[in-house]
Amino acid sequence: MAYPTSVNSQITDSVTQANVQVLASAPSVAMGNLMQATAQALSNAANNATSSIQQSNITAQAATTMGTAVLYSLDTASAGLATKTILSS
Repeated sequence: MAYPTSVNSQITDSVTQANVQVLASAPSVAMGNLMQATAQALSNAANNATSSIQQSNITAQAATTMGTAVLYSLDTASAGLATKTILSS
C-alpha cells in the first residue's frame, strides 16, 4: 500500500500497481521477442532452401537444353557412317 499522502490512496495504489505490472511483463516480452526472432530465422531458412532448389532446377534445365541442342546438331550422314562401321565390324 502507498504511503499516506494528500492524494487519494486509491490513486497512488493504482500507479504503484501499474509500475509493478510493467516489471512483471518483462519476461513474457523477452520470450515473445525470442520466439519472433526464431520464427523469422526459420522462415528465412525455408525461403533460402526454396530459392536454392529453384536455381538448381534452372541449371538442370539449361544443361538438358544444351545436350539436346548438341544431339540435334550432329550431322546425320556422319552418324549413319559411324553406325554402319560399328555394325559391320
